[in-house]
Amino acid sequence: MSKILIIEDEASIRRVLVKILTEENTHYEVFEAEDGLIGTEMIKNTDFDLVLCDIKMPKMDGIEVLQAVKKIKPEIPMVMISGHGDLDTAVNTMRMGAFDYISKPPDLNRLLNTIRNALDKKQLVVENKLLKRKVSKQFEMIGDSPAIENIKSIIDKVAPTEARVLITGPNGTGKELVAHWLHQKSNRADGPMIEVNCAAIPGELIESELFGHIKGAFTSAHKDRAGKFEAANRGTIFLDEIGDMSLSAQAKVLRALQESRIQRVGSDKDIKVNVRVIAATNKNLKKEILEGRFREDLYHRLAVILIKVPCLNDRRSDIPLLIDHFTDKIATEQGNSKKSFSKEALKLLESYDWTGNVRELRNVVERLIILGESEVTVSDVKSFVSK
Repeated sequence: MSKILIIEDEASIRRVLVKILTEENTHYEVFEAEDGLIGTEMIKNTDFDLVLCDIKMPKMDGIEVLQAVKKIKPEIPMVMISGHGDLDTAVNTMRMGAFDYISKPPDLNRLLNTIRNALDKKQLVVENKLLKRKVSKQFEMIGDSPAIENIKSIIDKVAPTEARVLITGPNGTGKELVAHWLHQKSNRADGPMIEVNCAAIPGELIESELFGHIKGAFTSAHKDRAGKFEAANRGTIFLDEIGDMSLSAQAKVLRALQESRIQRVGSDKDIKVNVRVIAATNKNLKKEILEGRFREDLYHRLAVILIKVPCLNDRRSDIPLLIDHFTDKIATEQGNSKKSFSKEALKLLESYDWTGNVRELRNVVERLIILGESEVTVSDVKSFVSK
């Protein structure tokens, strides 16, 4: 049932609107409020899917209701209705966040279409939020060791800013998770998060991949193609393994950071981009600079904020939490009941040398769940984990 609230001081108009909506769709549950104050209180206490609100009302007018709703429940679509409206009023309410503006007496078809569109939008907003929750849970950072708590604290401070971030650390430590958290907690969270693994793309294709190309730029360029920087516009681009990027591509990335402009391969036309750059590497970039494989000016552009992700051996106290998390996740993925680990098995796993870091631990946990007993024991660990 879609819950719709009508805020209107004229009882006759309220009755007509209620009749129209209930006859239009039996799945509409319609509520009434005779002024803005009552309507605002009802919105505070009930999750409505749509609000139809008159503008000229005693006690609290529609503009004040719109402002209040946008503060307390901004996801609710507001359709403003007025018999005294003009173009300026309509434009003003839309700027303030109203879904639509309808003049009295309302055209029936337009009113019903607006209501259907507003309810569809609300449904999309709800679905989008649920999807984002799933995504953020997928990239959750597990652990309460001082090293991880420090990283979480840095993320909370840095994410809302536009500062570029360079994430360093060995393979398998979770640099990608840090990048996703920075995006999810930023003001760009509604925009795209585009990931590029610089090590996985051949040197001759990296520029085309990042910046796009025009038709005929090279043999296989049969049509114009946008690159990852354009795809990430108004969002975040994550350049993973940036230490493996060619020097010519580095020069173009530097220009994109300096001027917020890119050029597609084969074109001399500038394209403006609004992108936040997060980079990651497992290499010592200062050493790469000394050996002439990485540009120093690009390093200083990227490393506004440095986040070093520790290896698993430096945060052993997080291993039981990580095992519990992976056990939950694997059980859900495989549709099985969750297996437990004995205290002795956990202690033994904690003592191992994890050269592959969190990625290796995840693979080991999956192996033990598949091959081990209903409770994973020390014997299982010794049998199936070669250390």
